[in-house]
Amino acid sequence: METSIKLYALKIVDIKSYFFASLFISGNILLPQLCHLIPMGGPILLPIYFFTLIAAYKYGFFTGLLTAVASPLINHALFGMPSTEMLTAILIKSILLAIAAAYMAHKSQNLKLQNLLFIILFYQGFGMLAEWAMTGSIYAALQDVRVGIPGILLQLVGGYLLLRFIDK
Repeated sequence: METSIKLYALKIVDIKSYFFASLFISGNILLPQLCHLIPMGGPILLPIYFFTLIAAYKYGFFTGLLTAVASPLINHALFGMPSTEMLTAILIKSILLAIAAAYMAHKSQNLKLQNLLFIILFYQGFGMLAEWAMTGSIYAALQDVRVGIPGILLQLVGGYLLLRFIDK
């Protein structure tokens, strides 16, 4: 499934970077709050990553990176989630996600479901390795895959559909 969409590479000096990042950060604050109304909703649905994927793929590295870093930090400051213990691992995964999404969008210049799958596998795979190195626990490192398959599918299918929708 390949779809042609308009992609941007907004720069640090472009006010649009900050505008779009603020929208996606807001989404990354609201979506986790909604998901946490469901028991284990955060670990199952992985909502903190959703709008980072969209921001980086559609608007480029800087907008994605700003979203990736600010979202977990603001959520932690306002709501205590992610927890202090999880904050570093989530930041690493978020940054890896922003890098992979911006790179893939730049290289492909279109939207493919398999591109999003590669991005998710990249950030989850290398994020797991980083988390394993930090915690020494393979069990903790595999948490996103053990219980987060619905969230991974949400990123894949929901990300694809939202990217198509906002392109119109």
